[in-house]
Amino acid sequence: MNRDPLIFLFVFISCVAHAAESKPNIVFILADDLGYGDLGCFNKDSKIPTPNLDRLAAEGMRFTDAHAPTSVCTPTRYAILTGRYSWRSRLQRGVLGPWSEPLIAPERLTVASLLKQHGYATAAIGKWHLGMGWLTKDGQPPSIRRDRLSNVDFAKAITDGPTTHGFDYYFGTNVPNYPPYCFIENDHTVGIPSVPDAGPGELFNIPGPMLPGWKLVNILPELTRRAVRWIEDSAKSGKPFFLYLPLTSPHYPVVPAPEFKGTSKAGEYGDFVFQTDWTLGQVLDALKRAGVAENTLVIFTSDNGPEVVEIKPGAYDRVLEYHHYSMGGLRGAKRDTWEGGHRVPFIVRWPGKVKAGIVSDETICHVDFMRTVAALLGADLPEAAAPDSYNLLPLFLGQKHNEPIREATVHHSGSGKFAIRKGAWVLIDAPSGDDNGTNGEPQWLKDERGYTRHTLPGELFNVREDLIERHNYFAERPEIVRELKALLEKYKADGRSTPGEPQKNDPPLAPRNVQKTE
Repeated sequence: MNRDPLIFLFVFISCVAHAAESKPNIVFILADDLGYGDLGCFNKDSKIPTPNLDRLAAEGMRFTDAHAPTSVCTPTRYAILTGRYSWRSRLQRGVLGPWSEPLIAPERLTVASLLKQHGYATAAIGKWHLGMGWLTKDGQPPSIRRDRLSNVDFAKAITDGPTTHGFDYYFGTNVPNYPPYCFIENDHTVGIPSVPDAGPGELFNIPGPMLPGWKLVNILPELTRRAVRWIEDSAKSGKPFFLYLPLTSPHYPVVPAPEFKGTSKAGEYGDFVFQTDWTLGQVLDALKRAGVAENTLVIFTSDNGPEVVEIKPGAYDRVLEYHHYSMGGLRGAKRDTWEGGHRVPFIVRWPGKVKAGIVSDETICHVDFMRTVAALLGADLPEAAAPDSYNLLPLFLGQKHNEPIREATVHHSGSGKFAIRKGAWVLIDAPSGDDNGTNGEPQWLKDERGYTRHTLPGELFNVREDLIERHNYFAERPEIVRELKALLEKYKADGRSTPGEPQKNDPPLAPRNVQKTE
């Protein structure tokens, strides 16, 4: 009789341990402005060593037709965490600026809040860029004064941020080249940013308050240390965990640490990519040391294509200087509606579940993360949640399927242009996929690849046969143009692109007006 309580306790602990083991940990790593052609496993001619990314691909599944939902930063982050295209929110073009109000509505379910409901420890470490609730000393909206300081009261808590959208813990920067120039932990700045930024000569391209002694080069190493520490601490707790790790690299400012300089053949940008690869290696090593690598789903991808405007040399310049194609064999770059703007590297590793060394050409999108996680949990989502998200778990697990997972995928440019992909065909619903203007596709590249001007109102490409998007079928295949245009308009009007009851977009979709995007 006296032993019965002990037996019950043993059985209870065993059940709890089994339940925790049956729920995989999830680590989602999002690089910033990393090009499709920067990784060795996606581009054999890359001038940048990426040994850890290559190892991850060899140990897991590599997707060759994966897409960011928009070819700039904020909208991709919104879609990853909500399962909803950002153009359904108030942000229908561009990105959030410094001090912007939060983009995720309080009632909108996020991946983090879903996982938290199912017993996960959750953390976001890195670049947030989805808006925060800043309180000010004068009650006016946050602003920068002439002395490059601010009316924000940094002694007060941030009222809306990662920890109000499902994350137990947050550490990072809102955006590395946005004020305030300091780290943020949970709902407070780490220290008080009380001095003006160091100026453009030190790569501060937006004025604002800075923490004394703040060094841009220290951001990525500290994010790496924090991620490793959080993984090790979380593994000890016995709870399943979710780490969302949106890196600040290789986005502007390009600041490789001294020990990484000269490690690539693609200049400082290449060195910064190599450091990004090192960060991934540190995370993978931490999972192994903590004994949880076998039960952890790791996803690595990028938020959009490579930069051509904000950093020098940009992606096109690097071709001339280093013969390195960050966009690989794709057309376009960050901001563009062409493939190079949104087709990105995507790698998944889950030992024992995802077969090693597999390559998939299935069309997928970052917005699919939410419904994939729900399927992994066996959870039913509310009708209004994740209206653009499809379940990718069958692909990860190698299950046979007769039809594509996605009916179609909507692409979106920095200035708000739309495109839609279905099967082999992509329709750009604008006269050109270019979104970078004078900083865009240079004439020498047009000559090299045989691109010619046209006067048609749109572009239609068969990307299965013509990945570099040279042949415009818009005039030749009007029936495909009509089909894709009708489907795009349906997706817009229905408030969703998945089966289910129509939803409302937050504001009505506005006519597209081109504006500068960062």
